[in-house]
Amino acid sequence: MKHLKEISFVFLKLGLIAFGGPAAHISMFEDEIVTKRKWMTHQHFLDLIGVTNLIPGPNSTEMAIHCGFHRAKVPGLIIAGLSFVFPAVLISGIFAYFYVQYGNLPVVQPFLYGIKPAVIIIILNAVFKLGSKAVNAAPSGKRKWELIFIAVAAALINFLGVNEIFTILICGFFGALLIHTLEKIKSLNVFSPFVLMLLFPFTQTLQETGKTDISLTKLFLVCLKIGAVLFGSGYVLVAYFDGELVQGLNWLTRKELLDAIAVGQFTPGPLLSSATFIGYKIAGVSGALLSTLGIILPSFIFVLIVNPVVPRLRNSKLMSKFLDAVNASALAVMFVVAVKLGTEILIDLPAGQINWRTTIIVLLSAAAILFFRKINSAYIVLGGAAMGYLLFLI
Repeated sequence: MKHLKEISFVFLKLGLIAFGGPAAHISMFEDEIVTKRKWMTHQHFLDLIGVTNLIPGPNSTEMAIHCGFHRAKVPGLIIAGLSFVFPAVLISGIFAYFYVQYGNLPVVQPFLYGIKPAVIIIILNAVFKLGSKAVNAAPSGKRKWELIFIAVAAALINFLGVNEIFTILICGFFGALLIHTLEKIKSLNVFSPFVLMLLFPFTQTLQETGKTDISLTKLFLVCLKIGAVLFGSGYVLVAYFDGELVQGLNWLTRKELLDAIAVGQFTPGPLLSSATFIGYKIAGVSGALLSTLGIILPSFIFVLIVNPVVPRLRNSKLMSKFLDAVNASALAVMFVVAVKLGTEILIDLPAGQINWRTTIIVLLSAAAILFFRKINSAYIVLGGAAMGYLLFLI
């Protein structure tokens, strides 16, 4: 019981102050768990980071769950995970309530107007940073070009209308096969690019089309599916939600999706709290609870299964190749979604004109990121909201 109280206190505190994305969250974990409290060795903490990158799910949330399991087994696993996500989920739920009640009022619209273009820049910046790290971490020059090819193939497939989740998983599988094959034969198979292209007709049939009636069961299953296949950065959620809830089920507009991601940006804790906001927007309190449960449940299950076999997974070459391909595909899909969202925001399609207000916000947000490289994304969102209000007055 003593350990459970300690775990609850530590991860509630971290959930309240953890701004800045998974990398920042994990660095806070290391300071609190390893340096201050000495729950585990630094080497084991690194092993947990490695295995977290090999299994689906939001990285920082899974690291919290790993640490809780290490400290107090299954009860610790549950308490750590719930404590870490609770502040973000609660705050996002409150924002969702006020958004639904007042989001369409004129006094609120200018702020939301400015947030959307700022979020686009945040997503593109995440794609660039994560993509650079993925390419630079590749074990060889040839692997770098393989990852770039996989990313381009994934972008093309997704751009042609294939569901985001299928795009990422299929490109992950065939990308890993491509990397493995090229390592064996040491030469490029000219037919390799066409293997992925042949999948267009098959995967296209798996994309749901047309508006469907809202169902709590389907909402839960969609979030459960996303939570079960989410690799890499939490920003990949943008692509998944866009494919499932915007394009597939037509339960959200892209502007509403951007508002949800914006809320996840300036609340502490994991970005997955955007699911709470989205669930409330779609189906009220029940939708918020079920979407949150669906998005986080797979992480608890994966950690429970994988934690005892961390040393073996850490050295798996096959899993490493699959992860490389999945991450490259996910980043490509994020880029495509950002382009689509940006087109809707920056161009007034009926008039065929560029929206000068949102263009100014995009440029200022990009300048802030370029000049203040370590700036917290929450400040970009708040700055975008302020600029939106000011420009709306003109």
